[in-house]
Amino acid sequence: MTAYVLLKIVHILSGAVLFGTGAGIAFFMLRAHATKDARTVAEVGRIVVLADFVFTATAVVIQPISGLGLIHLQGWSLTSPWLLAVYGLYVLIGVCWLPVVWIQYRMMKLAERAAGEGAALPSAYHRLFRWWFALGWPAFAGVLAIYWLMVAKPDF
Repeated sequence: MTAYVLLKIVHILSGAVLFGTGAGIAFFMLRAHATKDARTVAEVGRIVVLADFVFTATAVVIQPISGLGLIHLQGWSLTSPWLLAVYGLYVLIGVCWLPVVWIQYRMMKLAERAAGEGAALPSAYHRLFRWWFALGWPAFAGVLAIYWLMVAKPDF
C-alpha cells in the first residue's frame, strides 16, 4: 500500500466519522429534546458529549493532517482556489462546532440538575438548545460543501 492510498483511506474514513458522528449526535439530541424529559436529555447528553470528544475531536485533528499530506503527494498548490474554499469552510465549521461542544455540555448539566430535582428543563436549557440547533445548520452545510469540493475540485 502506498503512502497516498493509506492517507486517502485515513482521510476518507475520518471525514466519514466527522460527518456520521455529527449527524448521529444531532439525531439523538433532537430525539432526546423532543421527549421534554430532563432525565432522557441528561442521559443522551452524556453520550453525545463523550462521542464528540472521542470521535469528532479526533477526526477534526486527523482531517487537516491527512489532507495536507494528500495535497503534497498530489502536487496541488496550497493556494488552489478550491482548497482555499475548503480551508474557509473548515474554519466556519470549527467556529460553529466549538461553541456547540460547550453548549451540549451545558445542556447536559442543566438537564442533570433538573432531573435530580424532578423539575422540567429550565428556560436556560431551551435558550441553549436554540443556539445549538442554529449553529448546527451552517456546520452541516459546510461539511457537505467540503465533500463536494473534494470530489469535484472545481476550477474557479
